[in-house]
Amino acid sequence: MLLAVAVTVLAWASAFIGIRAVGEDLSPGALALGRLLVGAAVLGLLLVRRGWVAPTPGEWRLLLVCGVGWFGIYNVALNAAEQHLDAGTTAMLVNIGPLLIALLAGVLLGEGFPRWLMIGLAVAFVGVLLIGLATRESGADLAGVLLCLVAAVTYAGGVVAQKPLLRRLPGLQVTWTACAIGAVCCLPWAGALVTDLGTAPASSIAGMVYLGAVPTAIAFSTWAYALSRMDAGRLGVTTYLVPPLVVLMGWLLLDEVPPALAVVGGVVCLAGVGISRRRGRVRRPVPVPQETATTG
Repeated sequence: MLLAVAVTVLAWASAFIGIRAVGEDLSPGALALGRLLVGAAVLGLLLVRRGWVAPTPGEWRLLLVCGVGWFGIYNVALNAAEQHLDAGTTAMLVNIGPLLIALLAGVLLGEGFPRWLMIGLAVAFVGVLLIGLATRESGADLAGVLLCLVAAVTYAGGVVAQKPLLRRLPGLQVTWTACAIGAVCCLPWAGALVTDLGTAPASSIAGMVYLGAVPTAIAFSTWAYALSRMDAGRLGVTTYLVPPLVVLMGWLLLDEVPPALAVVGGVVCLAGVGISRRRGRVRRPVPVPQETATTG
């Protein structure tokens, strides 16, 4: 279990660096399509020896939500965001996802809106505003911030849709199906992918293959494995480790450091997510003294 979580966190952190590194040679839509095609191919090889469990109509609807949102829209939005923002700032913004997961669970799964959730939401919103201000001061536009928020929303929606699927369907099958659906959604960029691959250096093509094989095929499979055995909220907390890892990797590998105010905003965002996971104090029942029975 811990190994699956560690692989997921490290692989997803490396994805932010990989996207930033190849972004000059591969456009957002083309990179998303290439990554998903590689991921679907790797997952298909792993799935071929396993049996297929036929999804119900309701499960197909959830698979579409997961595939279109988390694998399709999320990847395009994330790739586009990193055209505007450094990898560390992008990771800090996208990782308000666990807070949105709790919010969506309150709306769609009837889990309610605890006081700490609403406080955490307010704190995280302040963090987003600080990051937005930092990007404007550093010369970047707000488009990157908005794209990160789109990625965070689709990530949260994908997790909420995926959790019920894993009660009956194998995690590998769910991941492959969602990845394939995402690839189909990105087919409009097939021409751009062919064009970009014709001019991109071998290092960028290798980076795209890495993004498809490791952060997509392997990491999403280990995530599904862990999610099938853990509460979504508890597992979502582990992604708090992604932003600091991305900032460290970006400094070491890309020689980029987020603006100081963006780092402050990121810390505030993560603090808001942490606050949202607090639980109210459970009051112990007050024992009621029993009256001595009398007989007449």
